[in-house]
Amino acid sequence: MTTLSNKARKAQLLGGTGIAAALALSLTGAVSAQDAAADETTFEEVVVTGSRIVSPDISSVSPVHVIGGEMIRQSGVANIQDLLLESPQFGVPGLSRSNSAFLTSGTGAATVDLRDLGSDRTLVLFNGRRVVSGRPGTATVDLNIVPTQFIERVDVLTGGASSLYGSDAVAGVVNFVFKKDFEGIEASAQYGVTEEGDDENYQANITVGSNFADDRGNMMFHIGYTDQKGVLSRERENTQMDDIDLFRLTGDPADFGTSSAPFLSSFPPQGRFDTGSGSTWTFDADNNLRPCFSTNGGTAPASCGDAAGEAIGPDGFNRQNYRTIAVPVERYLMATRGHYEVTEDITFFAEGTYANTRSSREIEPFALGSDNIYPASGGLMNIETMVGGTMMVNPLIPTAIVNDAVDSDGDGFRDISFARRLLEFGTRNGSVNRDTFRFSAGFEGSFMDDKFNWDVAYTYGRTSESQQSNGQVNVLNFASALAAVQDVNDLDNDGSTTDAICASADARAQGCVPVNIWGHNSASQAAINYIAADQTLETRISQQVINANISGALFEMPAGPLGVAIGGEYRKETSSANNDALTNAGLNAGNALPDTFGSFDVKELYAEVNIPILADLPFAESMNLRAAGRLSDYSTVGTVYTYSLGLDWSPIEDVKFRGTYARSVRAPNIGELYTGPSQTFPSGLTDPCAGIGATGGGAAGDNCRADAGVLANIAANGTFTLNQSDLQGISGFNSGNADLFEEKSDSITLGVVITPNSVEMLRNFTVTVDYFNIEIEDAIVAPPRQFILDQCYGQGEQSFCDLIERRAAPTATNSAGSLEFINAPLFNGGALKTEGLDVSIRHMTSLEGLGITGDLRSSIVYTNYFNGYTVPIPGADRDPFVGEIGDPKHRFTANMTYSHERFDIGLTGTYLGKSYEDDQFLAAFGLEPDDISVGAEIYLDLNAAFRINDTVEVYGGIDNLLDNKAPNLLSGTTFNVTGTDTAADVYDVLGRRFFFGARVKF
Repeated sequence: MTTLSNKARKAQLLGGTGIAAALALSLTGAVSAQDAAADETTFEEVVVTGSRIVSPDISSVSPVHVIGGEMIRQSGVANIQDLLLESPQFGVPGLSRSNSAFLTSGTGAATVDLRDLGSDRTLVLFNGRRVVSGRPGTATVDLNIVPTQFIERVDVLTGGASSLYGSDAVAGVVNFVFKKDFEGIEASAQYGVTEEGDDENYQANITVGSNFADDRGNMMFHIGYTDQKGVLSRERENTQMDDIDLFRLTGDPADFGTSSAPFLSSFPPQGRFDTGSGSTWTFDADNNLRPCFSTNGGTAPASCGDAAGEAIGPDGFNRQNYRTIAVPVERYLMATRGHYEVTEDITFFAEGTYANTRSSREIEPFALGSDNIYPASGGLMNIETMVGGTMMVNPLIPTAIVNDAVDSDGDGFRDISFARRLLEFGTRNGSVNRDTFRFSAGFEGSFMDDKFNWDVAYTYGRTSESQQSNGQVNVLNFASALAAVQDVNDLDNDGSTTDAICASADARAQGCVPVNIWGHNSASQAAINYIAADQTLETRISQQVINANISGALFEMPAGPLGVAIGGEYRKETSSANNDALTNAGLNAGNALPDTFGSFDVKELYAEVNIPILADLPFAESMNLRAAGRLSDYSTVGTVYTYSLGLDWSPIEDVKFRGTYARSVRAPNIGELYTGPSQTFPSGLTDPCAGIGATGGGAAGDNCRADAGVLANIAANGTFTLNQSDLQGISGFNSGNADLFEEKSDSITLGVVITPNSVEMLRNFTVTVDYFNIEIEDAIVAPPRQFILDQCYGQGEQSFCDLIERRAAPTATNSAGSLEFINAPLFNGGALKTEGLDVSIRHMTSLEGLGITGDLRSSIVYTNYFNGYTVPIPGADRDPFVGEIGDPKHRFTANMTYSHERFDIGLTGTYLGKSYEDDQFLAAFGLEPDDISVGAEIYLDLNAAFRINDTVEVYGGIDNLLDNKAPNLLSGTTFNVTGTDTAADVYDVLGRRFFFGARVKF
């Protein structure tokens, strides 16, 4: 029997739920014998995670993983995400430093994803209370705002917990519990660098705390700074050159992971020009014009004239030279926490955090095609421009190209197309400045001789983000600058009648300068200034929460007190994202992106009860039934219900069986509800109407011929025929849906906890085994566009046909009846499932029996995923993800730490099992799901600390001790992260790296 002090009870209340295993660890050594003797309340186990009942008699019915403060200190991580991802319960992060360089929003953000069910289905808490999102329109918390050195522990509850915490706790809860009652000063400084000498990182932190008012209150303050410098692709030898996986060229599984280089972009900085004559013109390295183009080099074709048969090229562009492996992130963090005992039974508490995160990205210069400038004409540019009734040829176009574009009848010119890398405009750079502010304040206390506890709190959070990006162009200005004519009348008053000017007088009045796109570095700075268009994105997210809770023991039952908790919560969320006008209209050569604004509020009531059934009986040391329910009224989806039921049974003191069933929900977020249509250009689609004739084809044939454009195409060609422009010219819009309703999930966990304290040799062991099964229905998804096509034409589903728009008549480049738009709004139609087994073994022992001073702590956390799949839409086949890259069936993390009075040394190993390529990707090559695999990886991290005296400690470590290289997952394969030549969000892309620092305590 152990005593729970009032201090520990208050810590549990302030922490929100007081996760069972974590609180047990934190109490070990923290509650003195004097504390135990002074308190009259005793208990068998500590308060459990996922329960709002403040009672010393609650035992755990939910699986919990705990990352203690000491492990965080030893790891030396700059961002807590890096440590969390070592735990096998976490899947591939939606956002990290290594996968966010190409994102419109979220560069440098850090998120977590329990069970690979999506970051929006993992609820993140600070001290048991909600945290404002870091990305507009979502509920995803950016872990950059977590002050790592201020963390007491991290509690990870897996399985549905919406009945206690509300929406988003579908996969589980990650609760960051900050330090409390800290006294003194603790300062630290740290430096880290990779073995390659890049990605330098710096940390500096200070925490100050003190009691006041005769120890009735405590105030703490923390400030921290982190600077991670980042890595560019050109800084690593294996990522300096554009390449592609050889398997994509040969289809031979034996070639998977073999680089075929160079595999350059066909958008070169000198330009590529097609006149329709059969020749593709470009410029060589000396800016000499020639009528042939070879992206990756080769033998000159006959169209090269005198150069035919000679080696030429490569004419393409190496994008890797301008890409990023890990974006730089700089953070300023502040956190504070305090409390004051107003009376013996009432305490005021407050906590606050502020984070400023700055990140940047660099990607290759913009690839501009004439189709970006002239979409209405099918991407074709006129050589001539009408001026004052006279057609004038653009004088900047080389004569050879003009002559090659002469119509066969000799009285006009064919329109031409071009593709060009805008190297003169510079790389596409973006800077992100993200501010997050959050505070929570309230009162807590007890009444009826401490039988009941209560708390009431108000929490406010706000995230604002400002993005500035360059490298894009103003499409309208570019079109005006391309329409150049000879200034025969010296309209620009420069004394010359042979130079070029913009044809439009209105454009000239607005500063138009002709742009020369013909050759290397041909665009003038004046033209660049006129055409270049910076992008801006301003976002703002706010969250307000008011909650109140009462818990305690209603009365005594034969097996113990009947514990109850009731409470209510009001929450309001708002989010906005505002792009610049050109981005809204899609006039910066990119996709049109709408502004998004929305809000919702929710009112909630919950109740929880713990019923002790049996106690102190043979084969029933204890048995308790737990039930909880929550009623939530959303302004968007209406009223939803969540509930859970759990049972724990200890036949003997050393063994406990536990099981829970939970119904959870996730209400649609603001982005899913209110995002307007944003344009996209899908690829790899197969038109079901291709090859359909005037008759036949079954139901698909009848449905295709119902379209007038398809009929016209068949009449002209005999069968429905598509050209390359038709296949590449498909667009569509993704959008939110105000009619969405909540996702629902059912989760089951069954487990056993073994603490063999009665066996002398095993008393320092703890073993837990937990089975989990989480199924989500009515998942919010966008229907795959190929599925939309198949359902419309194969099944005649009109709701899907309404999402498709075909061209009624031919254009300059596209055929009648060809697909123009396939729209994909979100709807409730998907499903997800994950199932597996968690095993945790922990051991701590003194080595004095072996004649060695010190203690040895070891642990292993292992997850075996049995099954996991998504169903993108009703009627679609299951798409398994378990076993594929990023979701291996077997994962574990093992740690061993030796602690001496003066030093600690620890070794951590993280194992990722053998994984396979995506099954659907392989099916396209006629291969089976297990035909291509990537071998298992194990990463070892070493850390050590030496205490010079009671004040000064020095520490250091080596991450990726064995310098494991990430597997080759190259461009053209499913899991490649652009710029990294691997799945950078799964495998370590930085290699062996070192950190060292010092801590000072007063």
